[in-house]
Amino acid sequence: MDNAPQAPVLTVSDANRAVRDVVEGSFGPFWLAGEVGSLIVHSSGHAYFTLKDQHTQIKACWFGGAQHCRRMGIANGSLIEAFGQLTVYEVRGEYQFSARTMRLAGVGKLQQEFEAIKAKLEAEGLFSLDRKKKIPLLPRKIGVVTSPSGAAIKDFLQIITRRFPNVNIRIYPCLVQGEQAPAQVARGVEFFNRTNACEVIVVTRGGGSMEDLWCFNDERLARTVAASRIPVISAVGHERDFTICDFAADLRAPTPSAAAELVISHHEELFNRLNRAERGVKQSLFLRLARLRTRVDNSVFRLNRNNPERKVLMRKQRIDELEIRCSKIMESRLAEMRTRLAYLCATLSARNPDNLLELGYAFVLDPQTGKPVTSSQIAPDTRLHLRFSDGTLPVQTLDKSCLQDGE
Repeated sequence: MDNAPQAPVLTVSDANRAVRDVVEGSFGPFWLAGEVGSLIVHSSGHAYFTLKDQHTQIKACWFGGAQHCRRMGIANGSLIEAFGQLTVYEVRGEYQFSARTMRLAGVGKLQQEFEAIKAKLEAEGLFSLDRKKKIPLLPRKIGVVTSPSGAAIKDFLQIITRRFPNVNIRIYPCLVQGEQAPAQVARGVEFFNRTNACEVIVVTRGGGSMEDLWCFNDERLARTVAASRIPVISAVGHERDFTICDFAADLRAPTPSAAAELVISHHEELFNRLNRAERGVKQSLFLRLARLRTRVDNSVFRLNRNNPERKVLMRKQRIDELEIRCSKIMESRLAEMRTRLAYLCATLSARNPDNLLELGYAFVLDPQTGKPVTSSQIAPDTRLHLRFSDGTLPVQTLDKSCLQDGE
């Protein structure tokens, strides 16, 4: 006789589902550090890999993270720190780490140091809005502190030259990465203040990792920028990058190219008002779409039981529809404005007195004043001018005797 205890009979799916409930319900989100291996950046936009240390490894995935992996240069052998949670892939009965975001290893310590420096200087009032100086509307001399061989100065000069070629650019060459960079950048800011060689200073360099941009988090450099008598624009890295120099400066530009646009923004406003308005509308719409995407992405990690993939795809489809609709609305609005402008031009043309002459009409003018006259102003035997579309004809009215003879 079978002596096995009485127990429920489960299917494999039931067992895997139960394991999923235990694993996903017992562990909250956490940071996981390890070395990347077996990386597959799939065409679907997802990334699959393993995270390992000296003793063991765990399978991992990052849904929608393919583009981020490429941008950060993640490859096999990269040391990373990923934030996410343990999940179970029921189809194969395997547990894995599902990442939400990722960073290169060591960034966490740098971030802590960054926050400490920022908190210290902010407590001293170094970032106060009351200290910020106004950027000149149309500076004639611009000082740039950067590497003369970097891509940042090339982008900056290209935009300035194309949009406002008469401005005087003065470059203070310096290192923008490494241990000696903070002192050299600070000396550049001090040089322009000492010589009064410009009306605005732009401190800039291209994008890079947090380590590459770390020299712009130097405390002495931040104090030099904040103490500058000349307004300072900080344009370090890309739009997502922030440094202590950005907070200490009078104005932060997201990129070197944006700094070039900001420093001559008044000139651009005079000639490109319509383009600026269009960019503002697009930016507002894109920010709203970005918030919607963020909400969708956050929902993916909160839904664990009811197969969230389908709902996420439906929401992403809705976002694409909204984006298409917004684009059509903007195009329709611009078309309406163009039609209105054409209508006004046609109305002005129709009311142009010269156009009436083309239809065979003529103006009766006083030859002395050149002004139009009415019938009440015309006496017998009066000299007048008839103005036609192709010239003027002198005429003379008949006297009363002629009128009687004609009768």
